[in-house]
Amino acid sequence: MLKPETPHRTTYRHGDLPHALLEAGLALARDGGPDAVVLREATRRAGVAPNAAYRHFADRQALLQSVCAAAQAALADAIEDELAALPPTRPAAKRARARLRAVGAGYLRFAQAEPGLFRTAFSVSDDLDSSTDPARAGRGGRTPFQLLADALDELVDAGVLLAARRPGAEFLAWSSVHGLGMLLIDGPLRALTREQRAAITSRLLEMVEQGL
Repeated sequence: MLKPETPHRTTYRHGDLPHALLEAGLALARDGGPDAVVLREATRRAGVAPNAAYRHFADRQALLQSVCAAAQAALADAIEDELAALPPTRPAAKRARARLRAVGAGYLRFAQAEPGLFRTAFSVSDDLDSSTDPARAGRGGRTPFQLLADALDELVDAGVLLAARRPGAEFLAWSSVHGLGMLLIDGPLRALTREQRAAITSRLLEMVEQGL
């Protein structure tokens, strides 16, 4: 009698279980947001026994924190893509303004393209110091918060933003853009057309820049 075939593992590779669990956690977050990131389900998807996960993640919260960091890194990549698409030669003031808008545009584009990861990215109540954690950085080595700070510093260097108004500007810009992102994916703005979303995004980014 033939024995049934052993199911083929598509995610786990020997010696790389932490990565396999993280990838499984990201897939869960992408489909269902932070509440869907469950350690037992991640181990099932990785093709290992639940107890194997505890060598790498003490509990569900530990896995969720790693998934949050990876989601922020993906967000940073989206912002970097937006920045990379800008024309390379501009006067300093126009370039600085465009880079700030690109940070916000990349943030909002990611929110709408990856709502599950966006909901997850900031779902863990970490302190502000975590915003500079290298695990949350994109390809360029900068986290979303650092990319925003860089853009604001460029505004000061270009003479667009007064140095006296620079402290705390990250929080104002971040709160505004993040709030719109949540309204677009989870709030009453979900029903807006693509044209309406583009228009309100443009107006919000202009408002942020002029209000700093």
